[in-house]
Amino acid sequence: MWKVAEQMKKMGFVLTPDTFSMIIESYGKNGLVDKAVEVFNRMKNFNCEQTIGVYNSLLFALCEVKNFQGAYALIRRLIRKGGVPDKRTYSILVNGWCSAGKLKEAQDFLEEMSRKGFNPPVRGRDLLIDGLLSAGYLEAAKGLVRKMTKEGFLPDITTFNSLLEAICEGGEVEFCVGLFRDVCKLGLHPDISTYKVMIPAVSKLGRMDEAFRFLYCSIEDGHKPFPSLYAPILKGLCRVGQFDDAFNFFSNMKAQGHPPNRPVYIMLIKMCARGGRFVEAANYLMEMIEMKLSPKPQSFDLITDGLKHFGKHDLAKRIEQVEISLRGS
Repeated sequence: MWKVAEQMKKMGFVLTPDTFSMIIESYGKNGLVDKAVEVFNRMKNFNCEQTIGVYNSLLFALCEVKNFQGAYALIRRLIRKGGVPDKRTYSILVNGWCSAGKLKEAQDFLEEMSRKGFNPPVRGRDLLIDGLLSAGYLEAAKGLVRKMTKEGFLPDITTFNSLLEAICEGGEVEFCVGLFRDVCKLGLHPDISTYKVMIPAVSKLGRMDEAFRFLYCSIEDGHKPFPSLYAPILKGLCRVGQFDDAFNFFSNMKAQGHPPNRPVYIMLIKMCARGGRFVEAANYLMEMIEMKLSPKPQSFDLITDGLKHFGKHDLAKRIEQVEISLRGS
C-alpha cells in the first residue's frame, strides 16, 4: 500500500483525509488496530491533515478491539492539538463502552468532558441510550428512560423513536404505549417516525381504537396520512373481521386525497380473500387496474377460484377476461 501511496505522491496525486479515514476504519473493522495506528501516524509524510474524521476512524478502530485506554488517550491528544470532538467522537466511545458493558465508564467520560467544557452536540443521556440500544442492552435503555422521565427529563425524539422501535420489535407494545403517554405529558412532540412505529405496533395487536388515535394525532400534528401509515390500520381491521369498517376507512382515505399505492391494494385484496370477501377483492382488483397499478398474477387465480366457490361465476368470468386482456396488451 505504501509503495502505491509514494508513487501517487510523486505523480502529484493528492491523498485526502477521507482516503486515510477509509483505510483506517477498514483496518479497524478487521481488528488490525496496529495497521490503523501506522496509517494514522504516517499521514504527516503525505502532508495530509489529521482531521476530526481521521481521529474518529482511529477511535473506532481502537474501540473495536476494546482498547479504551488508548481511545481515551487519543481524545486527549485531539484536545491538546486544539481539536474539538464532534457527535461521532462521543457516539463511538460511548457505544464502545456500552457494548463492553461499561455503562459507568461511559457516564464518567461524558461528565468529565462536560467539566472540561467539551459538551457533546447531543445530550449525554441520549448518547447513553443510543449506546445501550446499539449494544443490545434493551432493559438497561428502558430503565434509563424510565429514570429520566421520573426526573422530568425528556429523551431526544430520534433517540426515543429508536427505543420505541426496539421495544416494539421485542413485543412490549403495552410498555411503548405507556411510555409514549408519559413523554407526551412531559412535552415531547412526536414526529412522523414515532407514528410509523406506533401505528403498526398497536394495529398488529388488534388495538384499533389506539391505532386510530395515533393516526388522528399525526394528522393533527400536520402529517399527511400516506399509504404506509394507514395500511397497518386497514390490515388490522381485516384481521379482526371488521371488513365494513376497513372498506369505509379506505374510502375515506381516498376521498380525503390520500390515494393508495400498489402494496396497499395487494394487501387489501389478500386480506379480503382470506376473509371470504371475494366480491370486494374483485372490485379492488378492477379499481387497481383502473389506476394503472399492476396486480400480482396470483391475485387473479385467488379471486376467480373464490368467486366460483361462492357461485359468482359471471364475475369470475369477467375477472378471467380482464386477466387475458392484460396478458395480451
